[in-house]
Formats: sequence, structure tokens, C-alpha cells
Amino acid sequence: MALSWRFSVLADRHRALGSKLEDWSGMGTAWTYDKDMSEEHVAVRTKAGIMDVSGLKKVHLVGPHAIAVLDSITTRDLTKIYPGRSVYAAMLNERGHFTDDCIVYRTGPNSWMLVHGSGSGHEELVKQAAGRNCAVLFDDDLHDLSLQGPIAVDYLAKYVPGIRDLKYFHHMQTTLFGAPVMISRTGYTGERGYEIFVRGQDAVMVWDRIVEEGKEMGIIPCCFSVLDMLRVESYLLFYPYDNSQMYPFADQPPGDSLWELGLDFTVSPGKTGFRGAEEHARLKGKERFKIFGMLIDADGPADLGDEVFADGKKVGVITCPSYSSLTKKSMAIARLDVDKAVHGTKLEVRGKTVKAGATAHTLPFDDPEKKKRIAVG
Repeated sequence: MALSWRFSVLADRHRALGSKLEDWSGMGTAWTYDKDMSEEHVAVRTKAGIMDVSGLKKVHLVGPHAIAVLDSITTRDLTKIYPGRSVYAAMLNERGHFTDDCIVYRTGPNSWMLVHGSGSGHEELVKQAAGRNCAVLFDDDLHDLSLQGPIAVDYLAKYVPGIRDLKYFHHMQTTLFGAPVMISRTGYTGERGYEIFVRGQDAVMVWDRIVEEGKEMGIIPCCFSVLDMLRVESYLLFYPYDNSQMYPFADQPPGDSLWELGLDFTVSPGKTGFRGAEEHARLKGKERFKIFGMLIDADGPADLGDEVFADGKKVGVITCPSYSSLTKKSMAIARLDVDKAVHGTKLEVRGKTVKAGATAHTLPFDDPEKKKRIAVG
């Protein structure tokens, strides 16, 4: 694990399941377990899975200027976010290009938490907070256990009063098995799911209880890589794997616009003044590519980086493939030429293991109306 400097207290639990704990964002992460990953995919889609996603970075902002700091570096209107609510947001550089995404939680009148991945969100926060009446605290003691799947709410309802009433992108301060936790109705699977933010000293106990007690309900531990299978179906991007940091344009610095990534919805209507706002507006209609879906005529997944062709010309690249044993479909997220990012366009994949026809397909593949994420009761 080169350069790993962050550690999950659940490392021994992951090793016991066969993980070698490869690095992600500075933390040893259970990319795989010693079992069939499709079993985990099926569990999340039909029952529930528990995942350690503590490699996400958690940063607290406290003080009267915290909202101004967040307002200047994210694309959302945070005046509409009240304590107990959260919002998905993007961060841009001065060129109007995407540098990170995050979920911003309002935990109190002058208290916020920003959760992000491997982009530059933490550095941008610290830079913007300099000289402001705002404390910035990086909190790696706080672990993030993600319980995702249709029966997740049924399990938690046994222990957490009011959990069935918790709305999508809302969170609650409560206890679980006697430990103080914050439970957020968010996740990275497209399912109705919950993220349990818990202190390091309690994380092993909470993990063990859910794994042991959830077994009879069909809840199983899931590795980090199963998220790739789920996010392809649910149109959830992963920085930098879907970005030009991985697939650069010749003679251009890395960076993609929100219009290209399909993330322009993260800009609150009428909001200006955030970093890169003017360039973001100017880039509309100047897309060099579009993030789009593909259905592939194959009995298994394509590979990362497989090239996409149309009429003998290269028109794109696969950034994340997936194969579902539930639907028997081979799918992918791809960066396609703008004129090919049209539902029904005939394509061809020329890869290391898959050479097959394909069809451009709108995203998401699973639950296109997103009813599962916002279900009530």
C-alpha cells in the first residue's frame, strides 16, 4: 500500500474476508474479498450489503463564516440547507472544470461536514477558510459504514426510532447499539441506503453486530469494488476514473466541464459567485464529449479503457464496465463523442477481452426514475 497514511479500524475484519487492502485515497481499502463479487451485487440489489467506505474524507467546518466558505467553493445554494439536511455538490477550478464532488451536511446553525473522495476538496476548503472565522477539522476518526439495499431500513428500524421517516438526503443524530452515530440517507448504489458515521472506537462493534445479526436477513459484507458494478447501473461517477485525469485530451490540461459529465444539475438555479461560475456558464454548448451509457452484446463485462468505435472511427472509451447476473446485461459508462451520445446509436467495442457490438443507452440503467432512492415508509 504505497503512500497509505490513513487507516480503518476495520482492517483486520477486511483481511479476515480475504482482502489485501489496496490503497484508495491514502487508506488501505477492501477493493476485493475472497468470494464472488456478483454475490455481493445481488445482495445489495435484493437484500442489503454493509460496506466500509471510510476512505471518503470527512471534514468539519465550524463557525459563522463556514457557510460563506462552502458557498464560494461549491455549486449549490447552501442557504436552503437546514440542520438535518444534506446536498450533493460539485467543485470547480477557475477554468470551470470539475475538480471534486462532495456531499455537504448541515449539522447545526454554524456547523457543517463535507464528505468527498480523492479530489482536492480538503485543500480547497483550507485555502478558502484562511483568515475567516471558521475552523476546519479533518476527521479520520469518524468511520463511514454504508448499509445499502431494500431491506436496510427494515434492519435499522429495529434499533433506530424514526428511521423510516428519514428522507433522502437527510440525516439524524442518534444511537445504534448504544453508540453515538449520525445516520444519513445517502449512498453510492442507487438503492435505498444509509451511511452510518461512527467513532473509530465503536466502528468494529457496529460492523460486527450488523454482519452477525443481519446474516439471517441476507445482509452480507461487500467490498469496495462492488460499487463499480452498482454505480454503472445507477449513473454515479467516480473521480478521477471517469475524468480526463485518466483519459486526457492531447495538448490540453486535464479537466472536464459539468456539461460534459452530465453534472450541470448540481448548479443551483441562479447561483453565481462560486469559483469557476463564469467559465462554467461559458462552456455550455462547447462539449468535447458526453458521459453516456452503453449496452454491450457480450456475456461478460468489458474492460476499463476499452475503445469504442462507430463506422470504423474511434468515438470513445469505456471508463467503467459492469455485468449483472440479475439482468444478464453487459453495461458500461463511457466517454463518447457528442454526436454518438444519442440513445440507440450503434457502436462497437474493441477491447482486450471483448470485441462486440454495442448500443448507446441513456443513464441510469437501473431504476431510471430513481424511485428506490426516495421511497418512503
